[in-house]
This record gives sequence, structure tokens and C-alpha cells, in this order.
Amino acid sequence: MANIMFMLCYPSCSAPKTLHFDNEFLKFSSFCTKPTKPSSHSRLITMNLPMQPPYNVLITGSTKGIGYALAKQFLKAGDNIIISSRSEERVESALNNLRQDFGEHHVWGTTCDVKKGQDVKDLVAFAQKNLNYIDIWINNAGSNAYSFKPLAEASDEDLIEVVTTNTLGLMICCREAIKMMRNQPQGGHVFNIDGAGSDGRPTPRFAAYGATKRSVVHLTKSLQAELQMQDVKNVVVHNLSPGMVTTDLLMSGATTKQAKFFINVLAEPAEVVAEFLVPRIRSIPANGSTNPTYLRFLTGIKAYSQIFSVSENLKILCFGCKLFV
Repeated sequence: MANIMFMLCYPSCSAPKTLHFDNEFLKFSSFCTKPTKPSSHSRLITMNLPMQPPYNVLITGSTKGIGYALAKQFLKAGDNIIISSRSEERVESALNNLRQDFGEHHVWGTTCDVKKGQDVKDLVAFAQKNLNYIDIWINNAGSNAYSFKPLAEASDEDLIEVVTTNTLGLMICCREAIKMMRNQPQGGHVFNIDGAGSDGRPTPRFAAYGATKRSVVHLTKSLQAELQMQDVKNVVVHNLSPGMVTTDLLMSGATTKQAKFFINVLAEPAEVVAEFLVPRIRSIPANGSTNPTYLRFLTGIKAYSQIFSVSENLKILCFGCKLFV
């Protein structure tokens, strides 16, 4: 077929396997399960055909919160994971915990400050050394400098931390991920995680954070357009929206009654969000899709439904209280 660039067969093979694609059956006489640590000579390489799991996944900012929860879910699915963080201590702790549950041969970790170009290049080299290639790269690293205050009261240091991590860091990571994946015949998928402000709504008390997250959507669209303009078909950039996740970053800003109400109603534990997102992320390479997607956990309809449900329950509770007064 025209979609097939070329194929490298596995060195040791089991029974032939048949793949279904575009209503045709492609029978490969030599095809077997991907080894735990894949080599560059043991991969079925195609252009638009489905990628075969297990997948090699790299997640930035993945030693806690939603990044760590995503890593665990990919490991539960049988994938291989690279985790990273600026903190060597957090990397070692997360790596030890994950290896206790999933073994030493499925997860690797290293330090990386995403706003430093050399750190991200070293992260790519680390991934290639241990896994040879990356199928899925998730840009999760982000910062609010744990500062919730009006912009007029924000320090230079806090603003620089937020903007360089969330915007410059994302750009550097996308640049290096795309460069790496363009040189992988099977290509790859990059997922950029958004956050509060990405939909254009105001984010008082963390205006800088919201502005950087708004830029995530624009950057993703621009990269999609660039890849299309350059006729790059084996790399796709997507948006990923986890919604409100009960992480340290979110809870540190819950200082008002209104904020606490919405967090109680809309926020979900990181594990719940990851359980929802990971199968949907994995389905994209599994289906051989080359179309950009915007995967969302908390949609507008879902949010309104949850708020309405709570409001109705409060009405019923209040009505019941009046009956007994």
C-alpha cells in the first residue's frame, strides 16, 4: 500500500499476524510482540498504519499530580515510561515507587528543567538511550510559582518563573519532540496540556498563569499548521485538557468560599482523570490517526451538569429542612 513507507521485521517472530486497515487486510509474515526495551531494528515502521502497543511514553513534570497519575495509568496498560522533574529527589522517589509496582524495565526517570534548552535536549538523548524512540510525548510541566495574588502585587521572580516554565518551556519541549519524531519513521504524537485560562476566560489572582495557558492552544494550532505546511505527516500535535484536578497547585489557591465550592463540585482526583484520559490517548496511535485532537476530561456540559446536580440536591435538602422546622 502507498501508506507504508517501509517495514523492519522483528528478529525473532511468532505466528503471522493480520492487521485490519481501510477495509483491507495486511498480512505480515513476520510480526511479534514488541520487546520490553525496543531496539531500532525491532519495530514495524509505517506511515499511517496503527502503531502497535506497548507504547514508549515521555511525560514532563511527572513526579506528582496529574503527570504522575498519567504515568501510572500508562504503566498499568503495559507501556514504557520516561518521567522527569526539576527535582532529583522527586525523580528518585517517584521512580522507586513506580518500579516497586511495575518493575525496573518499564520506567526510567531523569531531571529536566523544561525552560533550559540543554536540559530538554539531554532528556531526548536519555529517552533515545533507554527506549530508542518515543511514541507519545506529553508536555505536562507547568508552574504558578504557588502565587495567587493580583498581577500588580506579583514579584518579578514569580512572573519569570511562570512565563518561562509554561510558555518558553513548552516551546522548547515541542521543538525538541518534533525534531526527534520527524526522524522516527513511525513518527509520534505530542500532547500539550492546557489549564485555567486556556478557553479565554479570566483568571483573577493568577493572571500570568492563565495567559500562559491561553497561549498553549495558540501554540498547538500554529504547530499543527506548520507541520501541515511542511507536509509532515508522521508527527501530530494535540491538546489535552484534564480539567480541574485536586493537585497541590489547585488547592493552594482555594482561599475563598467560591473557589472552594467549585473545587468541591468540579475537581476530581488525578487518578480519576488519568483513568479517563489514558485509554483515549492510547487510542490515537492505535487507530493510526493523523488528525489533531483536543481531548477533554471536563467538558462544559459535564461541568454545568455537575453544578446543576449539586444545586438541585441543595434545594431538596433545604426543602426537607423546612418541613421539620
